[in-house]
Amino acid sequence: MQELSIEQHRYFLKDTIRKVIDFSQTDQSLGVPPPPIEKPYFQDAERIDLIPPGEFDKLPKVDLLTAVKNRQSCRQFNDIPLEIDELSFLLWSTQGVRQQLDAAHAFRTVPSAGARHSLETYVCILNVRGLDIGFYRYLPLEHQLLVAFRDDQAAQKIAQAAFSQNWISSAAVVFVWSAIPYRMEWRYGLAAHKVILLDAGHVCQNLYLACEAIEAGTCAVAAYNQELMDQLLRIDGKDEFAIYLAAVGKVNK
Repeated sequence: MQELSIEQHRYFLKDTIRKVIDFSQTDQSLGVPPPPIEKPYFQDAERIDLIPPGEFDKLPKVDLLTAVKNRQSCRQFNDIPLEIDELSFLLWSTQGVRQQLDAAHAFRTVPSAGARHSLETYVCILNVRGLDIGFYRYLPLEHQLLVAFRDDQAAQKIAQAAFSQNWISSAAVVFVWSAIPYRMEWRYGLAAHKVILLDAGHVCQNLYLACEAIEAGTCAVAAYNQELMDQLLRIDGKDEFAIYLAAVGKVNK
């Protein structure tokens, strides 16, 4: 029984499924309109403008070789807050839009299968100068933060939802990426799910490298209580659910 289960999960890692899918029957091939590139929000919702990419020249310069060489996971952060331009840079580096092609496709700062970009970025703000503690969602098309809700207990709640990994509560900000699978399923059907996770890896690696440019550290987190994390983000856990986390904070270099 255990061997069968292992084989089933190994199958997910392979691309064998692509050989048995009739791609002429995907929603894209059938002419179904694509889902929106960004999760909708109420127009009167509170939003915060971020620093545009054209003003990132004020941040320190780090060459790519140095960033790659120094990249490592960090679980200890000091109490220096992130600045709003640094948070703006991290958000843009991980999911920023360089060019919108149409209502359903865009070129971003990270690759995605078929340019489908099925991820949404939530941030638990704990120590960012000028921002209240709480939960926010990044709007990549507008390059803004959407205020989800403020919560003085956010640090304890995000750590609890990550199976009580209490070191997370010392971060300045915790990135939580959710997946909206249908964005990818619309084009690839049952072949969508593996590439969604590959996309998440691309995003988090950009976060690691971007952190090196602002003298910050990060640590990716794959262990979390699925139901509790989805409830914390106020997402349904079916058509959208959390798939990956990363804690970010200033570190002593």
